[in-house]
Amino acid sequence: MYVGAALVVVALLDLLRLRRLPTPDVVRALPEALPVGVEREVTLHLESGPRRVRAEVFDLHPGGWESSGLPRTLVLPADTVSSFGYRLAPTARGDFRFGGVQLRLHAPWRLWRQSRVAGAAQAVRVFPNFAPLARFALLSAEQASRMVGAHLKRRRGEGTDFHQMREYRVGDSLRQIDWKATARARRLISREYQDEKNQQLIVVLDTGRRMMARDAALSHFDHALDASLVVSYLALRQGDAVGLFATGGEQRWVAPQRSLGAIDTLLRASYDLQPQPVATDYLAAATSLSLRQRRRGLLMLVTNLRDEDSEDLLAAVRMLQRRHLVVVASLRERAIDEALDGAVDELPDALRAGAAARYLAQRAAVHDALRHQHVAVLDVTCEQLPAALVEKYLAVKRDGML
Repeated sequence: MYVGAALVVVALLDLLRLRRLPTPDVVRALPEALPVGVEREVTLHLESGPRRVRAEVFDLHPGGWESSGLPRTLVLPADTVSSFGYRLAPTARGDFRFGGVQLRLHAPWRLWRQSRVAGAAQAVRVFPNFAPLARFALLSAEQASRMVGAHLKRRRGEGTDFHQMREYRVGDSLRQIDWKATARARRLISREYQDEKNQQLIVVLDTGRRMMARDAALSHFDHALDASLVVSYLALRQGDAVGLFATGGEQRWVAPQRSLGAIDTLLRASYDLQPQPVATDYLAAATSLSLRQRRRGLLMLVTNLRDEDSEDLLAAVRMLQRRHLVVVASLRERAIDEALDGAVDELPDALRAGAAARYLAQRAAVHDALRHQHVAVLDVTCEQLPAALVEKYLAVKRDGML
């Protein structure tokens, strides 16, 4: 009986000592902006009070994010600051909030544990993965284009803006020869041109339900946004102005801007865009864009076409073509290609391959209808999209189509 009473007294005393333990101060070291899908280190600094504390630590990061290194059990010496880091990878773009740091404190004699929340809540923004853009900053436009897989075709000396005079080279066309300069120099002199600058590129992103389809860890919209930022950055490097128009679900408009600082504007305007489960009204989008963008430009529409979109999209394209050059990038699910290319051993395999073939044939009919209207169509997977957009943009510049 006395032993039991003694144990109760010890337990109550240990509980009282636990309740009197001060909560350690916690400070989280975390950037205000993170790239989606990229693992980053988060550091927690814990400052203990006048007593030694044993604690289990778990950071209340946004749910669903992938993390490693949590929870962590620490022994905090008295009056010291202890730090540790863990790895965290955001899985979606947008605005998020850390709710604090959960601490599970152990009583001095370890008979009790108490859960507390320390530290301040913290807001964070998750942007598209801008690491490729940071790498491009160290490269020339041509090198950056090759990095994303674009196949460049050079056409020496035949742009639309005069660049310089130089000696004739084998391969120059006769129309490049400046006969007055040739007469003065008594040798053949050619005019060299460069691609025209001061043009405008408008990236049009579909935010409707079709872009909610997923390939690997990202949605079609995430892939489209990443690729759009890549081609936008390269266009800014070429001296062109770049704008953004998102339509279908949520609508956003960024008027064309020039200089490399415009990429920051595009990132801030698009980081929280998400596709919505609504049908995209292409004709309404074309009307809205026509009112906003008066100057002729290159419009690159990134979407995922179906055969039922044909009539509405054709009407929208005809409206836009009155002033602009239109390119349509139609995303194709990688699973469709896999179903068509896979081995056919049983009836379900045959049905799957047949359905995939029919689906692709219907898509091809929509694409052919667009091409009949003199619209460039890019039928690509998500992996192929960045290179296809860059290659088409550079081809338009090279051929002086604007």
